[in-house]
Amino acid sequence: MRQPLNLAWLRAIGTAATAVVMVLSWAQGSRAATALVPSSPSVAVSAAEALPIERTDAAPLAQVSALDGNFCPSDLRGAIATIISQPQFDTARWGIVIEPLDDADPLYQQGANTALIPASNTKLLTTAATLQIVQERNPQALGAMEERITIVNRDSHNGYADDLLRRIGGQSAVQRVLTPLGINVDSYEQADGSGLSRRNRATPDALVTLLKAMRIQAEAGDIFYRSLAVAGTSGTLRNRFRDTAVQGRLQGKTGTLNGVRALSGYLESSSYGTLVFSILINQPGQSGSVMLRAIDQIVLQAARVTPCN
Repeated sequence: MRQPLNLAWLRAIGTAATAVVMVLSWAQGSRAATALVPSSPSVAVSAAEALPIERTDAAPLAQVSALDGNFCPSDLRGAIATIISQPQFDTARWGIVIEPLDDADPLYQQGANTALIPASNTKLLTTAATLQIVQERNPQALGAMEERITIVNRDSHNGYADDLLRRIGGQSAVQRVLTPLGINVDSYEQADGSGLSRRNRATPDALVTLLKAMRIQAEAGDIFYRSLAVAGTSGTLRNRFRDTAVQGRLQGKTGTLNGVRALSGYLESSSYGTLVFSILINQPGQSGSVMLRAIDQIVLQAARVTPCN
């Protein structure tokens, strides 16, 4: 059963004095601090976001992960084309960007500036903006926000995400704090904080720009990074990428609606350090497991890329 929202914790976004009191209360382990954020195992997760990959997806993923050798960046385009050009995706709209954290040149992009329904990848905008606003108003309150931000991103809690957006001032507040990070206001649109609305739009380029900007920040960026699900280990990625080359090496945010699947995040590469990526697919009527399998195969192919002379 979903727990009722306890909104007392959101006073951290208010005055500096209130935030300091809250942080001190948290540190002392008081009853009030305990009530502010429920323990994460008891949080009800959206059924749509918690869906694991069906057993039929395990074999193809294992086969891709077990392919011998790596290949050059120039080979990645052909490898991904083989996946997304399959007949079942004839009516699909794809948006894909994969690029190193410390390099503006993408290893691969397809529909980078295509505005698509991002589903729960919208939560990346909401949580990044929240952290920016808290950091702006009172950096000492950032630590007190971590557990709630983690519940929103790792477990994809829709109610908390929507409430965050309302409390920070809506889309105008998001635009105000994310524009200095390089995210163009025309590259996304928020109808809610969670991504449940089909009126949300985002380009994969905007999501990658956001992920890169947050990763190089100090405390706020570290909280944002730690809040993401880990492949094969935690949150909405706990049942994906198990026994593959990227288990434990990918931290990301999933997105799930009917006809929509998304995955954006960070992939640790032995050759490129951190790869930042966003993969969005919109295809009404398509099986969710088919879309998930294609996304995961793209990620596994990206993990194989090695620089070539």
